[in-house]
This record gives sequence, C-alpha cells and structure tokens, in this order.
Amino acid sequence: MNWTEVVITTNTQGIEPITGLLLNLGITGVQIENPDDFNEFLEGTETYWDYVDESLMHLKEGDTRMTIYIPENVQGAETLSALKQALPLLGDQYGSLEITLKNVCEEDWENNWKKFFKPFNVGNSILIKPTWEKTDNPENRKILEIDPGSSFGTGTHETTKLCLEALERIIKENDSVLDLGCGSGILSIGAHLLGANDLTMVDIDLNSVRVAKENLLQNNIKEQTFTAHCGNIITDEKLRQTLSSKKYDVVVANIVADVLKAMSGYFGDFVDESGTLVISGIISERCDEVVDTVTEKGFYVENSYEEGEWSCVVLKKVKA
Repeated sequence: MNWTEVVITTNTQGIEPITGLLLNLGITGVQIENPDDFNEFLEGTETYWDYVDESLMHLKEGDTRMTIYIPENVQGAETLSALKQALPLLGDQYGSLEITLKNVCEEDWENNWKKFFKPFNVGNSILIKPTWEKTDNPENRKILEIDPGSSFGTGTHETTKLCLEALERIIKENDSVLDLGCGSGILSIGAHLLGANDLTMVDIDLNSVRVAKENLLQNNIKEQTFTAHCGNIITDEKLRQTLSSKKYDVVVANIVADVLKAMSGYFGDFVDESGTLVISGIISERCDEVVDTVTEKGFYVENSYEEGEWSCVVLKKVKA
C-alpha cells in the first residue's frame, strides 16, 4: 500500500487539541516538529551531545508542524476530508491549520484514489455509485450517485454507512432533515431517496457546500427541495437562529466526538418534539462520553450501532 505524508501547520498551543482530533479520526501516529521544544533542548544547562547537525537547525524557528501518513485509497480520502472538515472547528487560535501533502499535487492525489472507489450496497435498499462508474442493479436498489471531490462522504467509511443504515430505519415520507457537517451531501441524498423531501445542509467548508449542491442536482433532487449554508453553528449565532426558525423531523451530525460535544447544547433547538437526532463519527471508546454530554441536554438514547471502531447513536427528545 502507498502512503501520503500529510503536514498540518499549527503552533505550540495547537499540539494537544490537534492530537485529540487525530485520535478521534483513528490516527494514532503523529510526528511533531515544535520550535519551542527544540529551543528548550538547545538551551538546556546539561548537554549530552558533541554537536547538533546543521540540518536540524531549521527547527529553531517557524511554525509547529504535525505530520501524519494516510493510505492512498478511499479510506485515506475519507480521513483527509474529515480532517479538513474538523480542523477549522478548533478555532483560529492555533495558527494557520493549513494542510499540505508532501511530494504530491493534491489534485492528482484526489484523482488517484478514485480508482479504488467502486459501487457497493448499503443497508437494505441503497446502492452507492461513483458518478464516473457504470453498474448493474439487479436488486433494483435506490441508486445514490456521488462524487465527493475533496469533501468527506463516499459512503465507504463505517460512520457514513452507519448513518445511512440508521436513516433507512427512521426516515418517513416527506420528512424534513437537517444535515450538520454535510460534506459531500451523501446523507442528504440518502435521506431523499428514503422519502425525505425537505433538506437543509450545513458545512463549515464552502467547497463542501458547493460539492454537496452539485451532488444533489446530480441525483435529480430539485433545487426547491434543499437549502445549503456555509458556517459554524458553534460560533455563528445568526446561522443558529436561521436553522432554528423551523424544527426538523431528523437531525443528523456525522462529525467527530469533540465537535459533537461542542454542538450538543444546540441540538434541542433544531429537533422537533417528536423528531430524531442521529450522531456519528464517534470512535467507540469515546461513545459513552459523547452520549452523556448529549443526554444531559434533554435527549435519551433510542438505539446505538457499531461497526469496526466506530459508533452511531440514535436519540429522541425527552418529553417536557
């Protein structure tokens, strides 16, 4: 398997929250180059070295760099997209949070992984098909066409599959759905195929919003059926007010544990009294922690599902 080196530019204060975010995404190995640590090393009063190689002296100044490696396949594409989606949610106090791919053009990398993305079934009724692939449909499934571009959401990641399978059990005809962190729009498309007819999508990344719109149109979903917003509901009060001007039958948030916890106080403003909240993107070892935070805000667990190291939880509002 080929691997791509991914470098995140940050500052010293960003090391801990970014490491936590990487763990939330299932990434356990990270290399850190931090000028503060290197300068402390150089200035130490007790020395145990004869000389310091000149090639290391660039570490004395500049930004902190955190390096990870991701596989050049669909899973790697999902991981990179999720990282791009989640990093800006940390806030602007941690440096540029710029992501660069070493020794490869990002556009070329995004095209290379597509050769691994083939049609596959999800749940009892959906067939996910890349827009550039042809496929037979002997089971007469609902075909969901997707081109994620640089956005999270091919359907291959366990969290996306878990959400689609949960929506298959939940969605009723003409339901309204709020998709928080919509990425490629795949969950909104799936919800529409299952009967929802009023879709609202939100993502912090403008490119994801554009890609999501394109994917909904590719699936012959009429423009008057959906709206899309770019913004961060954690910090954007105006956006929250816009979204909470109506209540939704289903709210789905497939993000990461810490972001779900930060959003938890606002879910109740969006979910109808008889509606359903679906949260995923949660590494299983943190599931109880996230669920405890959300249930403290007026929800109770109706069902939970796991696949691999990931969890998806379905919740309902506690009756007043």
